[in-house]
Amino acid sequence: MFGYYLDLALRSLKRNKVLTALMVLAIGLGIGASMTMITVLHVMTNDPLPGRSATLFTPHLDPLPLDYKHRSDGPDPTDNLTWPDAMALLEAHLATRQAAMAGGSLLVRPARADVRPFRVDGRYATADIFAMFGISFEHGQGWSAADDASRTHVVVLGETLDRKLFGNSGGIGQVVRLGEHDFRVIGVTADWQPQPMFHADLSAQSFGDADQFFLPLTAAVDLKLPTNGNQSGWGKDDAADSMTSANMSWLQFWVQLQSPGQVQAYRQFLLDYSAQQKALGRFQRPPTEAKLYSLMGWLAHRNLVPTDVRLQLWLALGFLFVCIVNIMALLLAKFLRRSGEISVRRALGARRRDIFLQLGIESAMVGVAGGLSGLLIAQLGLWSVRHRPDDYAQLAQMDTSMLLGTFALAVAASLLAGLLPTWRACRVPPALQLKAL
Repeated sequence: MFGYYLDLALRSLKRNKVLTALMVLAIGLGIGASMTMITVLHVMTNDPLPGRSATLFTPHLDPLPLDYKHRSDGPDPTDNLTWPDAMALLEAHLATRQAAMAGGSLLVRPARADVRPFRVDGRYATADIFAMFGISFEHGQGWSAADDASRTHVVVLGETLDRKLFGNSGGIGQVVRLGEHDFRVIGVTADWQPQPMFHADLSAQSFGDADQFFLPLTAAVDLKLPTNGNQSGWGKDDAADSMTSANMSWLQFWVQLQSPGQVQAYRQFLLDYSAQQKALGRFQRPPTEAKLYSLMGWLAHRNLVPTDVRLQLWLALGFLFVCIVNIMALLLAKFLRRSGEISVRRALGARRRDIFLQLGIESAMVGVAGGLSGLLIAQLGLWSVRHRPDDYAQLAQMDTSMLLGTFALAVAASLLAGLLPTWRACRVPPALQLKAL
């Protein structure tokens, strides 16, 4: 029977090509606009580390004085840690793995004469960053905790930077000059580019290129290498080096916790640590200000989706609703014009559910055709998004789930639009229509 209903639907759609084209175009425009913005939202709220994010957490403390005034348009200093607090959390070793880190931007001075100096972004971090985040190595390995302690001048390069500097031969064992200092290459990672960049400083771009180098954090502090993140200071400090000051936050900190019990224990540790620092007179605010965010909870806290993107999404969905209402009106007019045909079928023994199925298949075929056109319109919309200057623009690409979602949404929209017309057509009294024939 399905093949028979499919044939009837095709004949009906071909009978009035202009009306069919209008319905397909309407559903295509609504689906295209909606899927463009849904894809952008999907990219911006995507899980950056599937399969690993559930075990990653970021602790946050509040060392700010009571009289500190937060700027509404500025960063929150408590979103980063100070050097003493980060070192205290590292030394506690209460997590399966833990790493302190900060972003940096350095001038690379290649030894090759044919490559001019250029600037790259990377990360200063402690040794656990590779195992904790699952960063895979193409060659070599990362440094150890002993290298952190001895402030060893070693570096791990991203694959792209390694090829640019050393070609296919690789740079393991070679020396690369970053800024004004030489570092020995001990490893090369596959380009690691989680989107959004959950581990980066709030003032940095949330969507960007892969880190091209990794340096021991202690070496970076020892050499006073520049950071490209937010540095928030408060109060007076006599420390010779502000990077190690207790009154300046600039470090991101992540821990890996494997079980709910470990999460609860670490959260209690943060409360106890805050209470201890308050008793020592360093922290002034209640210990309850200490927080432990999960990775996805941290992304929600950061509110990465701009207001204009959310507004555009609602506008697109509103436009889709208007399209559905228009298609509903067109289908209602079309199905009611076929009352005579439907009445003959009913008189010959067709049940209401048979008519409902026949007209439902016709509505679904409009949805499939609208999905194809909507897919093309969505691709055009995403192409226009990629030409915007926003940092997330280049990521506006449809994946498999979005492609399937486009067709599913188109069919669902067309079936929803055809629900009332189909039901209304099934309620037509056959006897009255047959009298008029």
